[in-house]
Amino acid sequence: MDQMPPFALNHMTAPALRWDALIALAARTGCIGVEFRNDLGRPLFDGFAQAEVKSALSDAGLRLLALAEVKAFNDGSERALVEAEALADIAVACGAEAISLIPRNDGQRIDPGDVRDDLSVALAQLRPILETRGLMGLIEPLGFESCGLRHKADVAAVIDEMGASDTFALVHDTFHHHLAGGGPMFPAMTGLVHISGVADASLGPDLMRDSHRGLVDSDDQLSNIAQIRALLASGYTGPISVEAFSPTVHALSDPEAALSGSFNFIASNLAQEAA
Repeated sequence: MDQMPPFALNHMTAPALRWDALIALAARTGCIGVEFRNDLGRPLFDGFAQAEVKSALSDAGLRLLALAEVKAFNDGSERALVEAEALADIAVACGAEAISLIPRNDGQRIDPGDVRDDLSVALAQLRPILETRGLMGLIEPLGFESCGLRHKADVAAVIDEMGASDTFALVHDTFHHHLAGGGPMFPAMTGLVHISGVADASLGPDLMRDSHRGLVDSDDQLSNIAQIRALLASGYTGPISVEAFSPTVHALSDPEAALSGSFNFIASNLAQEAA
């Protein structure tokens, strides 16, 4: 079998599973870690104690890569800071390495000159929350045209200007990278990669939605293999986390087999292209 990249599992890929079942699934499929979410329509960790989650992860030999998410973190509101601080406290208690920061996606036009200014203000306010807790803030630009922060170049420029690479990093999402028209990848500033595949060849980027995001296979229209290969060739060595929103994936009776098949497909293709 080809050597497996450091795969991980985002809870959105199997949202019906309880937190401990997700850990078990990740362990059985050879993942190095998981991401838990607060937007699955029920309490984070299904109401279980954070210390119990931390212990279970340790027993399974898995990392808690991130807790997601603070929505609209860059909208300039006090709400975003309160939510970030609350999520950061939970992250510390359960041993998470980072919290996920998702930009506003409300369709409001933002002047290109204001995108980086707004981001600078938001990150300056979030920075002490993260630094005092030893956490990273993972920023994920969204490729949707309705999002004001679509391009990783804007995030990379602000992080660099602030000298804040010890506190903030990029999420390279293959779906959103495709929707945003590609562009520079910034592997050295990337803390996490999200992968998902879109199989419908009739969909242009402007029509692709989260519900189309399945597992990566031979029908993939997002060039996942090429994106992953480029990141790895440029020095990225971090986790590659599956984040599939498709109801078809959520309804799988055997997610373990499907995930293993996708992982093997990716590993095999990466090995072939490296040869």
